[in-house]
Amino acid sequence: MSKFFGTGVAMVTPFLEDGNVDFDALTKVIEHLISGKVDYIVVMGTTAESATLTKEEKQKIFQFTAQKVNNRIPLVAGIGGNNTAEIVEAVSKFDMAGYEAVLSVVPYYNKPNQEGIYQHYKAIAEASKLPIILYNVPGRTGVTMSAETTLRLAKEKNIIATKEASGNFDIFNEIAANKPEGFLLISGDDPVTLPMMAIGAVGIISVIGNAVPLQLSTMVRHGLKGDFSAAHAAHFSLLEFTKLCFIEGNPAGVKAGMKALNICDDHLRLPLVKVTEQTRSKIEVEIKMLSGN
Repeated sequence: MSKFFGTGVAMVTPFLEDGNVDFDALTKVIEHLISGKVDYIVVMGTTAESATLTKEEKQKIFQFTAQKVNNRIPLVAGIGGNNTAEIVEAVSKFDMAGYEAVLSVVPYYNKPNQEGIYQHYKAIAEASKLPIILYNVPGRTGVTMSAETTLRLAKEKNIIATKEASGNFDIFNEIAANKPEGFLLISGDDPVTLPMMAIGAVGIISVIGNAVPLQLSTMVRHGLKGDFSAAHAAHFSLLEFTKLCFIEGNPAGVKAGMKALNICDDHLRLPLVKVTEQTRSKIEVEIKMLSGN
């Protein structure tokens, strides 16, 4: 599955001031990512504020993005939740046109045990016409998918990768050391992407790549080539911007950076709010340095 090597970006959803989806700005975001040489785009991940979008809005965004991308780079559909039956129905009915895989998060709020997580993903994989990428992000879900469960799922048909955002290098190491050949370990956390690549991760599904796709994808390409000297320089140059993007929550920070670049506005849907002016000023300084403006 080499199409998922490199830099994937969990794309933001731009909003108008009245709260409606800004499809003109979404076009600019898509073109910004493609011109920034990202390798694929994830549509309707957490960074898209998918929890606040209706089924109808999600469907429009899925279709709109596929039409605008027009097979120039692969697309991944974010379809996850904590009701297994609902997700099984959603993936079985999903219009695959333009999409290469489904990213599905570990069920949140219910706090299932490891057997429940395994059965949840097994059911989704059996129902989906597209391959499944697991997504372990305990900071959001309240439960950690263990390395043992990930490796068990890696042996199942139609499960091809895991996006790991647990921050736990014990988990990363165990997956990297024991995964089946062809199963992909993908970073789900921007600041640890390069260290994860050093142990075998094939890239990142990124937040900051929405604002700085070229800078991030350049770093990842250096890492994939084994040129860690060049990758280190790029990695360290991105650290301050990365920290600022998350200090008041995602995607408020990265949207502030994108507004500074005139890509889209920084409107969010409640319960999320914009960053403070103090943080915005710091983000603007960093984004200007990174973009050479």
